[in-house]
Amino acid sequence: MATNQQRREAAKRKLERQLVRRAEQAKRRRIIGVGVTVGVVVVVAGLVVILSTQSGGDDAAGEQQPGESSQAAPSEEINIPTERVEPVARTQPLPNPTSCDYPASGEPAKPVDPPNGQDVSSEGTVKVNLQSTAGDIPLTLDRSLAPCAVNSFVSLSEQGYYTDSACHRIGTTGLQMLQCGDPTGNGSGGPGYSFADETYPELKYGRGVLAMANSGPDTNGSQFFMVFGDAPLTPDYTVFGTIDDAGLKVIDEVARGGHDGAFDPSPGGGKPNTEVKFTGVTVG
Repeated sequence: MATNQQRREAAKRKLERQLVRRAEQAKRRRIIGVGVTVGVVVVVAGLVVILSTQSGGDDAAGEQQPGESSQAAPSEEINIPTERVEPVARTQPLPNPTSCDYPASGEPAKPVDPPNGQDVSSEGTVKVNLQSTAGDIPLTLDRSLAPCAVNSFVSLSEQGYYTDSACHRIGTTGLQMLQCGDPTGNGSGGPGYSFADETYPELKYGRGVLAMANSGPDTNGSQFFMVFGDAPLTPDYTVFGTIDDAGLKVIDEVARGGHDGAFDPSPGGGKPNTEVKFTGVTVG
């Protein structure tokens, strides 16, 4: 029969073995936990790579825009080109004056009259200043590029259509642009009329370019986008002017603030985290 001393020593040895086993089990759990964490990081990184390499896809709700992929978080470092891309002039000037057709199309997002499409000038420029909660965004509209788009934009501006509306979408990677012009704020609203594209094969898009958004051929309305960086687009979007340097600085800061990813993965981008709401628009 074992003595009390022997029993105590046996119990001590058993306890030591239990402590060793527990330590080994805890170590294995830590290793497994790290492995799972690494696995999750790898999967997430893979998804980011997949999303960031996707582009194209002209299927934004209401207004057609090629896709822009990954979401930009607040204060995320964004690569914004500094070199402007000037719009390419038409090889053949348009007749001056010209005429524009603005047929009815859907319900207007805000009551407005269609512009007068008779004797529309196709020469000269128009200065417009978009006063916004993020800062002023001065524009120069060019009638020689798209007289019907300029005529419509000026008409809507003078009727107060854009006032109190907020830009609903910004893209910060792939297609770097700020999209505005829908009073409903969801990307599907328009002025209740449309007009034809004023495009040509030589069109190029890039930093400083102002263009019309659309939902397919000849469906221009009130929505427009301001390009502040890269824009790998086909010449399917009517270019009707440029963004002045002061306006680009404002948009750059809005872009650096990121977006909420509401339009990811297609067409991409989201509502700007920094609100851009037009408090007034001056023409001339």
